[in-house]
Amino acid sequence: MHTAYRSPAIALTAQSSADLQSDLVVIPVFTDDDLSDECTLDEASGGEVSRARARGELTGKLFDVLPIATSSSNWKTPRALLVGAGSRNALTADHLRRIATIGGLTARQRRLTRVAVVDRAGTPVSAERAAQSMAEGLCLANFDGASYRTAGQPPSWLETAHVRIAAGGDAVREAVERGRVLGDMSNEARALANLPGNDLTPRAFAERAREIAAAAGLSVDVLDEQKIAALKMGMLLGVARGSQEPPRLVVLRHEPEKAVPGVVLGLVGKGITFDTGGISIKPADNMDRMKDDMSGGAAVICAMAAIARLKAPVRVVGVVPMTENMPGGRAVKPGDILTSAAGKTVEIINTDAEGRLILGDGLWYARELGATHLVDVATLTGACVVALGKTTSGLFGAPDGWVDTVRRASERAGDRSWPMPVFDDYKEQLKSEIADFTNTGGRPAGAITAALFLKEFVGDLPWVHMDIAGTAWAEDAKPYQPKGATGVGVRTLAELALDVLSWGGRNPRN
Repeated sequence: MHTAYRSPAIALTAQSSADLQSDLVVIPVFTDDDLSDECTLDEASGGEVSRARARGELTGKLFDVLPIATSSSNWKTPRALLVGAGSRNALTADHLRRIATIGGLTARQRRLTRVAVVDRAGTPVSAERAAQSMAEGLCLANFDGASYRTAGQPPSWLETAHVRIAAGGDAVREAVERGRVLGDMSNEARALANLPGNDLTPRAFAERAREIAAAAGLSVDVLDEQKIAALKMGMLLGVARGSQEPPRLVVLRHEPEKAVPGVVLGLVGKGITFDTGGISIKPADNMDRMKDDMSGGAAVICAMAAIARLKAPVRVVGVVPMTENMPGGRAVKPGDILTSAAGKTVEIINTDAEGRLILGDGLWYARELGATHLVDVATLTGACVVALGKTTSGLFGAPDGWVDTVRRASERAGDRSWPMPVFDDYKEQLKSEIADFTNTGGRPAGAITAALFLKEFVGDLPWVHMDIAGTAWAEDAKPYQPKGATGVGVRTLAELALDVLSWGGRNPRN
């Protein structure tokens, strides 16, 4: 097994494209682009740019690519990759992130180790945001999902990369470093989600979390099954009953000296290391994918590491309950009643609705640890995939101001999300005749009733639930995203913590 990712050395430069010394220079091209700021490119390509434009091959359409040779002695890099960037006025940081990823992946496919990405002038994206996004994209390109392969050539890695930004200064250099950290931690989350269930058991997941936390300077506690039982976490213990692997509860803390007063951000991630569905067993088709049911937990762990490395000025506590969901002889059964750590009783209707159970105990514990604002992340429901597909995560929560704060963080991060309703009317579907409520409300509005289940454990705190069931794994490769784990949620949670000054001093209900 080889490493799943490497961190390229990323440097900021203001050199012209012609002066960049690399194996490949990546240049965004806009619709109706005369490339006047890259006026020597056509000559360097022997007129290929003009010919491609004449035959309709170079249009600037988003993410279309055109590789060309730059054989002129006036250009120090022998290859250029022109990547469609759409309208110049509509360019976003996410477009730049994806363009950089396309460039990095193209270089790796050609076994090139040095790449440079150019930020063009006159776009709405600030120099700092462009630098961060391009650095993130280059790191995201340096990931290999086939780390268990033993045959064939080993992967080629980007060793060095340049981000060409006309503006310089400390703020832009800091943005490059921020992008590198966020890209690397997103890759760490992808690597965790890619591990098979026989390697990433709850105990192994907890130890890996401990290692990641220690490297980032976080404090970490790992609670075993005895300590979990002492906290009376009946829902987490109930899900774990069917497995021979004992559960774990990981608690991470970021406590900077100069934190915003009165604010503790609580992050809770679902850590189901393999989900068979339990007694309500899943179909065999695609069950292998259930190794990624801990993607929410991975997002929280890796976001916490990024938050610590970037010294976000806010206290943060991360809580990740970890277990398998297996159909053993002691497994929880439909009709059983579980008692949560909060003292509420739950009638189990479907054992495959297990993620909300462990998250309920996790949310309660985050409150016990002093959280003032809550965000949970989970591959929770297939219903969310039906509602929003595989490109957009669902956001559920209250109050609206806090939901919008998280949505804006996800937009900056490039993790597309969309708010969904949590009207009290839907609670009727969770009614139980013998317990406080059931663990599922059936098929109608399944993602909403799952969120409302979680809401029972957040009290009156500002809370957002991110359902990443459709976005944690890319089933179809795109130019900027190979098939496999995506690392969704890491950058959103980190952006939220880094932006605490915009929301930490005000009432999120406004």
